[in-house]
Amino acid sequence: MFLALKEIKHAKFRYALITLMIMMISYLVFILMGMMLGLADENKAAINSWGTQTVFLNKNANGSLSASMVTKDQLPTGGLNDHEALVGQVPVVVTRVGHHQQLKENAQVIGLDRQQFIAKNKIKLVAGHQAKGAHQIVVDEGLQAKGYRIGDRVRLNSSQQKYQIVGFAKDAKLNVAPVIYTTLTNWQQLKGVNDQVIASGVITDRPESAKSFDQLSHYSAKDFIQKLESVKKFV
Repeated sequence: MFLALKEIKHAKFRYALITLMIMMISYLVFILMGMMLGLADENKAAINSWGTQTVFLNKNANGSLSASMVTKDQLPTGGLNDHEALVGQVPVVVTRVGHHQQLKENAQVIGLDRQQFIAKNKIKLVAGHQAKGAHQIVVDEGLQAKGYRIGDRVRLNSSQQKYQIVGFAKDAKLNVAPVIYTTLTNWQQLKGVNDQVIASGVITDRPESAKSFDQLSHYSAKDFIQKLESVKKFV
């Protein structure tokens, strides 16, 4: 120990550089961990904000909400209860119209039934109001920083239909992309499906057994999040 201390005193500059290098490596690891956790949170922010406990998807979807399509005959004849909600997902490019500066962003459209618990109770607004008209939308608050404003009209993909932004929501991200909340009818049009396909999946805010929707695959919230392709890259 004495010889070690003597060596350090003799070569102060060398050991100061070693100490600085260790500190810089530790700082870099800290920054990378923060980025990794932040990206992982953005993959599942919307899922968590809905209070998701159980997810039901088409059996051929391999755990992917965007690849899943649920038809009317796959649901129980008694309909859904107050803790269950139909959810449709489709990736889109959102384009602001009517401005000199054209803005484009990749986004995830989430179609909801406004009478079910997610649309009624789980979308937390930071500005504006909930969608009331057929072509009003609520979008992730992150789009504000990109230049989008309440009252802006946008197009989704190549559709000529214009949608008006009426609110910004907190924790509305999925697959590291901002979420756009709209109706299931609008989701069907963007997805290009007929009236028999009514959603991508069923989300519940309490644990349910596979028997609740025996024609669909059953996932706990934890298992579903692990299935998200982008989460696998960071967790």
